[in-house]
Amino acid sequence: MKVWLLLGLLLVHEALEDVAGQQPPKNKRPKEQGDNRIKPTNKKAKPKIPKGKDRDSADTTPKNPSIMVQAMDSGRFQKPAATMSLTAGQTVELRCKGSKVEWSYPSYLDAFKDSRLSLKQNERYGQLTLVNSTSADTGEFSCWGQLCNGYICRRDESRMGSTYIFFTEKGELFVPSPSYFDVVYLNLDRQAVVPCRVTVLSAKVTLHREFPAKEIPVNGTDIVYDMKRGFVYLQPHSDHQGVVYCKAEAGGKSQISVKYQLLYVEERCVHAELILPSRLPPVPSGPPSTTILASSNKVNGGDDISVLCTVLGEPDVEVEFRWIFPGQKDERPVAIQDTWRLINRGLGHTTRISQSVITIEDFETIDAGYYICTAQNLRGQTTVATTVEFS
Repeated sequence: MKVWLLLGLLLVHEALEDVAGQQPPKNKRPKEQGDNRIKPTNKKAKPKIPKGKDRDSADTTPKNPSIMVQAMDSGRFQKPAATMSLTAGQTVELRCKGSKVEWSYPSYLDAFKDSRLSLKQNERYGQLTLVNSTSADTGEFSCWGQLCNGYICRRDESRMGSTYIFFTEKGELFVPSPSYFDVVYLNLDRQAVVPCRVTVLSAKVTLHREFPAKEIPVNGTDIVYDMKRGFVYLQPHSDHQGVVYCKAEAGGKSQISVKYQLLYVEERCVHAELILPSRLPPVPSGPPSTTILASSNKVNGGDDISVLCTVLGEPDVEVEFRWIFPGQKDERPVAIQDTWRLINRGLGHTTRISQSVITIEDFETIDAGYYICTAQNLRGQTTVATTVEFS
């Protein structure tokens, strides 16, 4: 019994020595009431890396900076703005970095092989120079580098530059057109453009129908205005046909553009083969596509009046005109003149414009009424009419 008691006391003594030999934890202190603070740590916090989207938004530098610069009169160079306005007559020099540089510029300069334009390829840059600039030169000037493998080259999309230049010229609000009458084809599946571009960036431009005379609303849904292209018909349809023109206003002055004949071209199916618009003739085949226009629909006594009948057709299809007019039964003397000419619209399209004009001098009451024009070709005839009133 004594042995067991001594053995138990020995074990208790050893346990107490083990507890006494342990070191208390450092910085340990009795916890006060309400003390529940987080212990400070010596670990360094990792910097928070912003997401890729945030990095991109903070970095405003374009991924592919423009390779184009403009030579200034001072001998310095600067990056051209997206749009520039220069006075006609100024010399323009543009340079683009690269040992192989291609250029694009207004087609007007290319069509007439204009000697005012020169292109030069130097060892490290391409150079475009335009002297004696005019309002007709208004347009996009762009360049791009070439990636070549032997004789085969392709455009380097990562090395490009462009600027749109407005050349302002006194008395010219619109970019001049080579003809006084132009044709715009309306296709259901593609946009159509009435190309009345201005030379003044701040010009207000509106679109008008000639007959019946009214302004055509530009609502941003069916029709929009693009200063680099003109009025764009987003979804052309047959109701858009007719003669239109544009009006520009700037600096207290206004100007009317050339007239544009809008022609709607339909898709046809022949022998189960779809004839796409690109394969159609320049204008729909069939009876003449005819319009009529009076110089004035209200005329004072003693004035002269002219009524014009116009047909746009295929180049080899002749047109004959016939007139019915108010003074015909009274054998009223009139002058009738028929003319025609061909217009090359480019891309293999040639249009024949046939016109007949009836002129009445010294307008009288018997001349008031309907003027009826009938145009006929081998495929049929079309009759149009307009009213002229005595004012």
